[in-house]
Amino acid sequence: MNTATLSPVDSVPTPLTPSLPDALHRACVAAKVAADNKGRDILVLDMRSCTPLFDFFIISTGTSRRQIHTIAEETDAALRAEGDTRIGIEGYEASKWIVQDYGDIVMHVFDPDTRDYYKLEELWADAKKVDWESEL
Repeated sequence: MNTATLSPVDSVPTPLTPSLPDALHRACVAAKVAADNKGRDILVLDMRSCTPLFDFFIISTGTSRRQIHTIAEETDAALRAEGDTRIGIEGYEASKWIVQDYGDIVMHVFDPDTRDYYKLEELWADAKKVDWESEL
């Protein structure tokens, strides 16, 4: 039987998962992915003063089903490369509004008519708009 005593350093548990880059950085990465894939009217909204449920919304518009899928898929790949894991996705099949939930950030990819109908940026008008391009 091993009776060695652990030093204080040895007794500190190591995290099971590596720490993620901060939510703002990952939100800006998602916005850049949307821009790189020709998404339109890209916004990053700081939701921390509006709700405790998440920190940032990323909103983008795609003009075709294929583009909307590409933005969603490429965002998922980029955030996975950052160490993030998607918790859920809704709307992929219909391709009118894809919502990707990463816990502290939520990505919304709309077609133009659906974005105009729901007007998330007006619904969350109290949220501060982030200049995501200057954050990267």
